[in-house]
Order: sequence, then structure tokens, then C-alpha cells
Amino acid sequence: MNTYTNTRERRLYRDADRAILGGVCAGLADYFGLNLKVTRFLAIITFLAAMPFAIIGYLGAVCLIPAASYRGREVRVESHCCWGRSRRRSRRSRRTRERIDREFEAAREAAPPKPSLNEVRERYKTLDKRLAELEKKVTSPRFQLEQEFRKLK
Repeated sequence: MNTYTNTRERRLYRDADRAILGGVCAGLADYFGLNLKVTRFLAIITFLAAMPFAIIGYLGAVCLIPAASYRGREVRVESHCCWGRSRRRSRRSRRTRERIDREFEAAREAAPPKPSLNEVRERYKTLDKRLAELEKKVTSPRFQLEQEFRKLK
């Protein structure tokens, strides 16, 4: 399975489990594979830079993006507009909810970590260096001379 098929299945949801004010930043961080703290910091900077537009945009995102909760065995999606965590109470006992939370955290920790921005940047730097060396070798007159000798053999 290639990366294109993986990205087509991915959808943008507000993360109700890690929400502070609606879960928009947590959902965006999961969707784009960013660090949650960095995403929240950028949201604060946006609020300070363009206050009325940022508030209108954030409230619009809270109302338009469906909320998803990953607790338990299945993903529960709520499409109605709500602020913060889901207000519906579960009929499960406290111990059952704690057990499900522990299983959820264990599953999240067992998932392979997404590469950080620094790791991706370092990988592209090494690839860029390798490509530069390859271009240097291919465009050198010695490479052309070696090609001519190979043709004579």
C-alpha cells in the first residue's frame, strides 16, 4: 500500500480526547502529523496577530469539523456542534472506563511514532548531499571519459 492510498482514507476530525477548547488544534495536529504543543502555540500566535478573524475561524472550525473520540474499541464521531468534551455520560463503570483508557493509551504508545519535523529535515539534507555528489560525478569530464572507454569494450 502506498502513501497516496493512506492519505485518501485519512479525515479531519476534532480530537475530543485531547481537547482544551473544542479540540481543533488536536485534530489539526493529528491530521498533519505535527506536535500538539507547537500547533497550540501557533494558534495562540494567530489569535494575537489577527484576533477577530482567528476567533471567527476557530468557532467556524468547531461547528463545522466533526468531533471524534478514540476511547474504547471503536471511534465515536459526533457531528453536532459542541464546545469541549462530549457531555454524554457513559453507563460504564469507572473501572471499565479506566481499563479502556489504559488500553487506549497502550495502543497509542505501541503505534509506530511519526517522524518529527527535524528527522524529516535531516533525511532531506542527507538526500540532498547524495544528489549533489551524484550530479557532480555525472557532470564531470572524467565521467564522460569513462563512458567512452566503456563503449570501446
